[in-house]
Amino acid sequence: MTRRESYEKRTEELLLPLMEEYQFELVDVEFVKEGGTWYLRAYIDKEGGITVDDCELVSRRMSDLLDEEDFIEESYIFEVSSPGLGRPLKKEKDYARSVGKEIEIKTYQPIGKEKEFCGILKSYDGETVTLGLESGEEMVFERKGIALIRLSFGPM
Repeated sequence: MTRRESYEKRTEELLLPLMEEYQFELVDVEFVKEGGTWYLRAYIDKEGGITVDDCELVSRRMSDLLDEEDFIEESYIFEVSSPGLGRPLKKEKDYARSVGKEIEIKTYQPIGKEKEFCGILKSYDGETVTLGLESGEEMVFERKGIALIRLSFGPM
């Protein structure tokens, strides 16, 4: 496990009791370097959407825990935010929650001269994703050929 992965895992472990307490969902945690600065980001959600006040509440509680635990060697900025409408589907629960919803898929290689597809997520497994198209047809995509898959929020 890389240092980055261990930071993300430990952060998730600290966040999960807070998520349970407030009935929020922990969507993702990432530790990334952008423009020379490290960011530790927690993406949270709840039914009906997350608010700025929700993010602030979790941020304050979690900042105290991070200060107490002090397990991250690098200096970093901690952020809590909503995953946003166009978030990628990454985890099993993201796919499960999105079945029956409109999604966008971008492929690495063109399929029939197209690399962007939009439709209803019909099913998925470890290897494939099945999309229901407007025409009524279904298209099956190999997961390894998908560059991006996310909830649709308008034209691509």
